[in-house]
Amino acid sequence: MANHEKEMCSTCSCGLCCTKIENLNVTLGKFEIIKNVNLHIHCGDLTAIIGPNGAGKSTLLKAILGDIPHSGELIFLDAKNKRTGKPLIGYVPQKLEFDTSSPMSVFDLFASVQTKIPVWFTHSKHLWKNVQEVLDKVDVGHLIKRRLGALSGGELQRVLLALALDPVPDLLLMDEPVAGIDQNGLQMFYKTVSELRENYDLSIILVSHDLNLVAQYADRVVFLNNKTVESCGTPKEVFNDRKVIETFGIDWSKVLPDKKEGNE
Repeated sequence: MANHEKEMCSTCSCGLCCTKIENLNVTLGKFEIIKNVNLHIHCGDLTAIIGPNGAGKSTLLKAILGDIPHSGELIFLDAKNKRTGKPLIGYVPQKLEFDTSSPMSVFDLFASVQTKIPVWFTHSKHLWKNVQEVLDKVDVGHLIKRRLGALSGGELQRVLLALALDPVPDLLLMDEPVAGIDQNGLQMFYKTVSELRENYDLSIILVSHDLNLVAQYADRVVFLNNKTVESCGTPKEVFNDRKVIETFGIDWSKVLPDKKEGNE
């Protein structure tokens, strides 16, 4: 990674909070999957991770979550001194595996995560109110009684987004959260995420293959390739990187929205 790119990824622009990923490495057996990944995620920013299949994008998220063995550090810095150390992390997976014929409702899903009481038991009004408020944050409060198997792909992903926001995390990870969703669902999901990061000053790391939506919504882009970060910067800078152009065969001027150019 070039020196100016390192500086861009190591300077906190907001001055309030940030998450540092330092020298992260993942080795499974004899195979090195990720090596020497260094990122600086600013609060309120959406950082998109792009790269070819097999580059280790999902592995990177799993390492940040602590789901797989890795070396390196994950440090959360809070200038307000409310909470410094390890960040509280929310996670939205690609999809939720479940029996679509199950009678479980959206509320039941939340209740099963938040309490030890079996979902077929009566739950408190306080829990119902809390779940309703969380769902309202992503405009799916009307789905609280809906059976999970009856949700569309976009509706289910927004429900999972709401689940990841309870409680509101310091760092929100999303691994291809809109795979298989139609275009209307895509736009609605990303618009919701964009509003959330502004309202709650969330740090977001998003893995995505949709470069048009990345260009439209991301503040910075990380190109993961050959097991490490090869480019990091604004969408304009990364999409204009020779390695990125060669990998995806794109002309950044056709991908990057005009409004992004105007912000540069």
